[in-house]
Amino acid sequence: MKSLGYISAFLGGAIAGAVLGLLLAPEKGKDTRAKITDAVDDFMAKHNIKLSRKEVGDLVDNIQEAAPEA
Repeated sequence: MKSLGYISAFLGGAIAGAVLGLLLAPEKGKDTRAKITDAVDDFMAKHNIKLSRKEVGDLVDNIQEAAPEA
């Protein structure tokens, strides 16, 4: 069970790092949100993780709220 915690922490850190990189890029917010959503969708497909589009959107929103304002 401890390995599941490590995997979750790694995945969360990787996603948060990618999102922060995208958020700090000088682009329109709409384009940035689309890139974040696409990146999460690609990651989930690659790792065979099943979430609905709404759950992915909620995840992206939660990450954006947790990220410091640029």
